[in-house]
Amino acid sequence: MDLTEYVPVILFILVGIGVGVAPQVLGFLLGPQRPDAAKNSPYECGFEAFEDARMKFDVRYYLVAILFILFDLEIAFLFPWAVSLRETGSAGLWAMMLFLGILVVGFIYEWKKGALDWE
Repeated sequence: MDLTEYVPVILFILVGIGVGVAPQVLGFLLGPQRPDAAKNSPYECGFEAFEDARMKFDVRYYLVAILFILFDLEIAFLFPWAVSLRETGSAGLWAMMLFLGILVVGFIYEWKKGALDWE
């Protein structure tokens, strides 16, 4: 196995790191360094914070966030399926219909349970 096959992958990783790190380093080095009391004060909606920053969130917030991620990731399976639909044929079509059916049943269950209601 020749290591030159990995050169594009390594180059892609290095460019990605460079694009992420270079602007931050340039901003830190070239940006103005003039802090004052207003810049260093905590900002929350234009007025001073009146509660503890570590207050507990309602568990429904996390439930909706997890459900969003779950259904979003499930939909990501549609893209490779759509690209390879000609190769998979009718078996691939019916497998995806079963997958989508299970996904819809789960969605209806969560909807009926009230997990998607925001109060």
